[in-house]
Amino acid sequence: MSTLASEKSAVNLGQGFPDFDCDPALVDAVSGAMKNGFNQYPPMPGVPALRQAIAAKIEKIYGHSYDPATEITVTAGATQGLLTAIMCAVHPGDEVIVIEPAYDSYVPSIELAGGKPVLVQMTLGADGYQVPWDRIAAAVSPRTRMIMINSPHNPTGSVLKPADIAALKDIVRGTEILILSDEVYEHMVFDGARHESVCRDPELAARAFVVSSFGKTYHVTGWKIGYVAAPAMLSAEFRKVHQYNIFTVNTPVQHGIAQYMQDPAPYLELPAFYQRKRDLFRDGLKHTRFKLLPADGTYFLCVDYSAISSLSEADFAIWLTSEIGVAAIPVSAFYQSPRESGIVRFCFAKQEQTLQQALQRLAKI
Repeated sequence: MSTLASEKSAVNLGQGFPDFDCDPALVDAVSGAMKNGFNQYPPMPGVPALRQAIAAKIEKIYGHSYDPATEITVTAGATQGLLTAIMCAVHPGDEVIVIEPAYDSYVPSIELAGGKPVLVQMTLGADGYQVPWDRIAAAVSPRTRMIMINSPHNPTGSVLKPADIAALKDIVRGTEILILSDEVYEHMVFDGARHESVCRDPELAARAFVVSSFGKTYHVTGWKIGYVAAPAMLSAEFRKVHQYNIFTVNTPVQHGIAQYMQDPAPYLELPAFYQRKRDLFRDGLKHTRFKLLPADGTYFLCVDYSAISSLSEADFAIWLTSEIGVAAIPVSAFYQSPRESGIVRFCFAKQEQTLQQALQRLAKI
């Protein structure tokens, strides 16, 4: 869709990346690290100062204490963290429950490890997308090795609530099932709600790999740097794969982010920053024929276009890009077997002028 958007000079609200720069202070911190000679290999699990900063942030926000020496690993983006967690824990024949729609790396990563994805679809009702925990429980078998969760959720913009966490606990209690929790949008939860990280719950944290992304948090998706927090036993296995996969992550960016993290304001203020963009975009779309789905987190908004067209999601997204000049992503692309719901996803991680331009074009339909 990004290629088509470029060809058609469309406003690209498809792929999930900002069209604005990061804080110049972050660039200065990384540049300063380069100039100060931090350009050789760092320790395999990451620069100690950065792991300490990550552990301190998690403890302050979620109340869970991770040992930065043995339980925090810096990764080359969240996708590498997800793949490495799967490769270290999933063996040939193991089953991994995946909740659809799902980020596109999940299933290929499971298959690469020799595992079997077990797909459970979210339900879609008046309150938006929901996880059907009864179906998750029914999908558990003696071969279930892992359950993958994602909150705030890409592509739907939904977030897990305390009742969801309680349901997950009931399912895994008394088993050896691991949890892989994709929390890359952890600092994008709106309307005063809090992010229900599995870190908050000792029972779940004891069996979980928790994945996050500096690229998402600090508007630097091209830097490809994130981290995985997990108990020491799981982290030890994680690092066995990490060491021979990428070994480590670029040094100056680690030092720069460690310095930048000393001020918590950038991530503490992120919910309000993105909520303003969400509200601007939603308010503009209220004047169109799109039906707006809830957007409780992430920087994505899903809309139902059934009042506008009967085209398939992929064809509608192509039409919208080519004829209206605004690119979106069909939600059917986030299912292994395309499922038509008449819904596309917009990304509102854009400058106000970009969103206004998109809204002017969308108002035509």
